[in-house]
Amino acid sequence: MKKFLDSNFLLETATAERLYHLHAAKMPIIDYHCHLNPEFIAKDRKFDNLGQIWLEGDHYKWRAMRTNGVNERFCTGKDTSDWEKFEKWAETVPYTMRNPLYHWTHLELKTAFGVEKILNPGTAKEIFDECTAKLRTPEYSARGLMKKFNVKVVCTTDDPVDSLEHHLALKSEGFEVKVLPTWRPDKAMAVESPAGFRAYVEQLAQVSGVAIGRYADLVCALRRRHDFFAEAGCKLSDHGIEEFYAADYTQSEVDAIFSKVYGGKELSPEETLKFKSAMMVEFAVMDWEKGWVQQLHYGALRNNNTRLFNLLGPDTGFDSIGDFTVAKSMSGFLNRLDTMNKLTKTILYNLNPRDNDVIATMIGNFQDGTVAGKIQLGSGWWFLDQKVGMEAQMNSLSLLGLLSRFVGMLTDSRSFLSYPRHEYFRRILCNLVGRDVEKGELPESELPFLEQMVENISYNNAKSYFGF
Repeated sequence: MKKFLDSNFLLETATAERLYHLHAAKMPIIDYHCHLNPEFIAKDRKFDNLGQIWLEGDHYKWRAMRTNGVNERFCTGKDTSDWEKFEKWAETVPYTMRNPLYHWTHLELKTAFGVEKILNPGTAKEIFDECTAKLRTPEYSARGLMKKFNVKVVCTTDDPVDSLEHHLALKSEGFEVKVLPTWRPDKAMAVESPAGFRAYVEQLAQVSGVAIGRYADLVCALRRRHDFFAEAGCKLSDHGIEEFYAADYTQSEVDAIFSKVYGGKELSPEETLKFKSAMMVEFAVMDWEKGWVQQLHYGALRNNNTRLFNLLGPDTGFDSIGDFTVAKSMSGFLNRLDTMNKLTKTILYNLNPRDNDVIATMIGNFQDGTVAGKIQLGSGWWFLDQKVGMEAQMNSLSLLGLLSRFVGMLTDSRSFLSYPRHEYFRRILCNLVGRDVEKGELPESELPFLEQMVENISYNNAKSYFGF
């Protein structure tokens, strides 16, 4: 019987072991999409204990705890201590077996803290104390952890109205890990709530210095902030959308729709679709002009539990996979930009696993030979960020595209302990490739190429693609 989480964890063949240990494992990390708080990096946050760094804002763990019958006060409550929350998490961990949380938990304990004990109620206090003692040393501060995991670049997720003060401070200081902003303008087209949209536009007007009274002013203000992000080192945009927006529209229609919603009136579904379609083109053209990469995360059905959303707010663990039909609208969006000759490098992330093959074939429609892997099928995202999901994504990309040009993994996380997800991904990648060699489905004579390929997918492809 193979030992749990040994040095060859997830590596089933000698070739997989060679690919991982001699090649993938040594590569640095580019975390090109995450939700880390840049203030924590700028101020080099020190964490009080393991419960704080592990459970603060982690809706993955909160979902599991609720499912295990843990009261909400031990998830998001303000009247419970970090130890009490950690204790409830430790009670839940044994019940997460076969959930990726079980692997992530123990991989983080091992790689970050050197702890190889299994977390359960009997070991909880010992593990909590041991890890907490290490967290109180400089090596385990926010910056210390980034350096410990050999992180070279981190791209956070930032709204156009953000000051980027912490990114600019880190840049001025010359911190060795590049911490770059990512342009996330979702609120600039969130017209479902006229009052909320107007409040946001007024905030945008204030920070941009552009008086906004019509659609053209909105675009002008966003362009000014886009320029500001570029000056701060931004190279990527990101959009969290339910589905793709590719309706036909005229400029006069969009002008009238803006005036209507800015004036406080509800839009019809058709008007909302036209406005979002126009805005997505504006954003995409801005990115193309600067040579940025646009990322499109689609397919999440968010805030399903109204009662708990009203109580706890967004991003607290009440989202799920949606079943939107997107192929035609996705094609329309990309084709419109390509027809304009303004389609920038693009990464498409699906949340519904049924769409893997849809995207894997769609990206081939818009590769134009100017950049290797210009249009990408993004790594397994959110609910698909696990062994089966990663394998399915890479299999679709392999069968219908070029796995060798893939830009690899990201954390998509708010935690400074999530970098082992890169290790998890690399082990799975090496196991897939190594298994094919051992089965005679790939030639052993081409191992030098395959060794370079896993190094490229682990790091080099992303470095080249994003221009870091």
